[in-house]
Amino acid sequence: MTQEHPQRRIAVIGLGYVGLPVAVAFAEVFPGTVGFDIAKGRVAELQQFHDRTGEVPTERLQACGLTVSDELEALRGCDFFVITVPTPIDDDKRPDLGPVRSATRTVAGFLKPGAVVVYESTVYPGVTEDICGPLLEAGSGLRCGVDFTLGYSPERINPGDREHSFERITKVVSGQDDATLDLVARVYGAVVKAGVHRAPSIKVAEAAKVIENTQRDLNIALMNELSIIFDRLGIDTLDVLAAAGTKWNFVKFTPGLVGGHCIGVDPYYLTARAEQVGVHPQVILAGRRINDGMSEYVAQRTVKQLIRAGVHVASARVAVVGVTFKENIHDTRNSRVPGIVHELRSFGVDVVTFDPWADAGEVAHEYGVTMSAALEGSFDAVVLAVPHRGLVEHVRSLLAEPRARVLVDVKGAFPRSDVPAHVTYWRL
Repeated sequence: MTQEHPQRRIAVIGLGYVGLPVAVAFAEVFPGTVGFDIAKGRVAELQQFHDRTGEVPTERLQACGLTVSDELEALRGCDFFVITVPTPIDDDKRPDLGPVRSATRTVAGFLKPGAVVVYESTVYPGVTEDICGPLLEAGSGLRCGVDFTLGYSPERINPGDREHSFERITKVVSGQDDATLDLVARVYGAVVKAGVHRAPSIKVAEAAKVIENTQRDLNIALMNELSIIFDRLGIDTLDVLAAAGTKWNFVKFTPGLVGGHCIGVDPYYLTARAEQVGVHPQVILAGRRINDGMSEYVAQRTVKQLIRAGVHVASARVAVVGVTFKENIHDTRNSRVPGIVHELRSFGVDVVTFDPWADAGEVAHEYGVTMSAALEGSFDAVVLAVPHRGLVEHVRSLLAEPRARVLVDVKGAFPRSDVPAHVTYWRL
């Protein structure tokens, strides 16, 4: 560590898709970095240098020097805490700050004068200072802004994306005073090669994070609504977008299922805070309604294609291929694919679900969907929901044999010219 780097002992709380890459990057520069997680199974795997998410290779885990633990005592002596726990929504689509509150209480027990606590978890403006600060005070007996200080640096991890990794994305940083901002900027600047952007306040940084995914959510919602309109008009949406995309300032988005831990969740944090101050968001919530309804829409269009192909729906056998929230990753959080499965079953369809990238136990526990180990036999339809590497060719072989009569290609992975003449084809 060079002299311009702050002498800090860092602890990263939460070792999921976000926390692990952050912890590893810090460990490579700051000796003694600790990664803490309450999931004993996850910690045990990481101690054997295995990352089930596939975000950090074994060789890097072995070489980085990160101490991984589920023991609270591992946090003793740390003075720069980074909290990267999930911020989900509940069944009523309201922010669930339970994991953030729990992690905050954990850290409070190990605070000492001069410590800094930085939050990376996505929250609405005000959570860090108005909710977490008082919790830290209550648990530590120290004074926020005097004995310890707060920072916020929104996570920008994109699971499965090797190009836009933690070190290669500009990092927004903030602090509750100038000295803290400078310290947080220097700590992150030591590991983030793309550099840092100093936000003028913690609330600005919190707001910047929550609108990044809200903007993307709304753009995809527009594409989804356009796809519904163009389907009624008998026009191929992707053909329309290809034509419109030749204009220099056309923003390129495509229709699809919106899942995962960010885009389908973060807008609800902003709208909840807006309602607290008397603003009822209309555009944001309209976009959410469209995107949340796309699973049922895809299933219903699948049923329509079966009818067109002369298949008796109640006796139909359909393969849904791909369950994770996007391609080439293992992450099934907030996947919208199970919604397709459940809606098809409501029509009496026999659904076979297949995804070699997804954990079958996790899918069964979270969504009540049992996955098959292989696609055996013939199908009246195949719904290619997530085109993982290798799955497109697998589906292509099903169509060629032929073992399927209908193809529903959610993301348009197949050029129309590649679809055999005997197959009824539909895509968003």
